[in-house]
Amino acid sequence: MESEGATASLRGTLWVCPTPIGNLEDLTLRALRILREVQVIAAEDTRHTRKLLTRYGVSKPLVSYHSHNQVERAGELLARLSRGEDVALVSDAGTPGISDPGAVLVREALARGLPVVVLPGPSAVLTALVVSGLSTSRFVFEGFLPARQRRRSLNKLVNEERTIIFFEAPHRLLATLRDVLAVLGDRPVAVARELTKAHEEVFRGKVSAAVEHFQEKPVKGEITIVLAGQDAPKEVIEPEDTTVYAAVTQLMSEGMQKRAALKETARRYGMSSRKVYAVVERKKNDR
Repeated sequence: MESEGATASLRGTLWVCPTPIGNLEDLTLRALRILREVQVIAAEDTRHTRKLLTRYGVSKPLVSYHSHNQVERAGELLARLSRGEDVALVSDAGTPGISDPGAVLVREALARGLPVVVLPGPSAVLTALVVSGLSTSRFVFEGFLPARQRRRSLNKLVNEERTIIFFEAPHRLLATLRDVLAVLGDRPVAVARELTKAHEEVFRGKVSAAVEHFQEKPVKGEITIVLAGQDAPKEVIEPEDTTVYAAVTQLMSEGMQKRAALKETARRYGMSSRKVYAVVERKKNDR
């Protein structure tokens, strides 16, 4: 294996190996060599990774490492590293540690003084950014926006001047674009789907046009959204108390429980449930 500085011979190295985000030909020569040399490969989905390894004739032990077993399996992998075994960490696609549990294993290995080497390679974030045609000089990655508090998260980005990148699931794409339009306004956006694959698609235009495009064309596959930053900072304007109170009372009159009505109003206006509750109580006391 490669030596990385003055690495102690009795400790194994955690190799963070990016894998193709679609096209299997994008695996680097260095990553392929490391996968062939390590003692074990920790994969997010062993069945998915086995297809890649079979393509390149790699036969190595595979163990699963994902969000549901990361605590238990991390301990096992750290023990193997401490015994001198080299471990390769891979995700289903792209660079491990970006919006996946790989970051936990890297952090724990570093905390124990174990060598960690990250290989450069495929990344949906950078691929989507460059192909978007939007500014690449400064950008921020937001991962997956929380589905239940999406508007609240977007409200924190109102004054963000850097290009914004985030992942989204196909079944939530349209709702997310509508929330982006409502909270951040009609600005340039690129929606990249199935990058590097045979059916790669990149929509470029305004957010309103993207909403119209994707409501007529249901999508499948992995999606990365790249959004232009705010040209000039603007004041975050919250709705009037009367508007918030009216929204809650309207929902409750339609049969919704108070707690659910508070949460729905908070989601709708990008506020916290606690703040909506305070508004409602204040308006009740004013009456």
